Amino acid sequence: AGEVQVPVPGGTMRAYVASPAGRQRLATVLVVQEIFGVHEHIQDVARRLAHRGYLAIAPDLFQRQGDPAKLASNKEIFEQIVSKVSDAQVIGDLDAMLAWAGSSGRGDPARAAITGFCWGGRIVWLYAAHNPQLRAGIAWYGRLVGTPSPLTPLNPVDVAARLKVPVLGLYGGADPGIPVSTVEQMREALAAARSPGGIIVYPDMPHAFHADYRPSYRKEAAEDAWRRMLGFLRQNGV
Repeated sequence: AGEVQVPVPGGTMRAYVASPAGRQRLATVLVVQEIFGVHEHIQDVARRLAHRGYLAIAPDLFQRQGDPAKLASNKEIFEQIVSKVSDAQVIGDLDAMLAWAGSSGRGDPARAAITGFCWGGRIVWLYAAHNPQLRAGIAWYGRLVGTPSPLTPLNPVDVAARLKVPVLGLYGGADPGIPVSTVEQMREALAAARSPGGIIVYPDMPHAFHADYRPSYRKEAAEDAWRRMLGFLRQNGV
């Protein structure tokens, strides 16, 4: 496990990569960060996946815009970094990560999936709509509905009809930032499009219930959702 430099449009990008030692052509999981960047928790998620036999790649998708660790508040992170990151940039960088997995021999892009948390959970839906070669996506409490902007023109609910990749959504029923009404809106869009996958809502769980370094952590729900994620990966050939 450790940091590597991966070729991306316009240069190279740091990525934290974890995999079983000495093994090649592994099923590959992209791990998409929260707004706090590729910090210790995201690195730990990558290592957990490596212990299950995966090549896990967590790219520093904010590298061009700045380091969230140097900012004092969520508000500053949103204003100075997140608001300047375009969906097109992120999708291009994720494409580059999978290309590197294949060219390096460490991963198998034909057995690839994506998972992400909070900000990264939204990206999971968008990337699954972009890349039909993925086997699966697992979105942890990513926003589903919102006001579009020039850099973020689409929301997950807008791409539900384009999904060819099974996506499992994992959401908290007491998440004030993602009302259950928007989850139901996404469910309806997925059902209307007959999209594969589905959404699980954990009643009374807050946002970031998997983040075991924050007060929002809820052990039972987090462990159940993790098991469901691993099962979903296996079920879909990853």
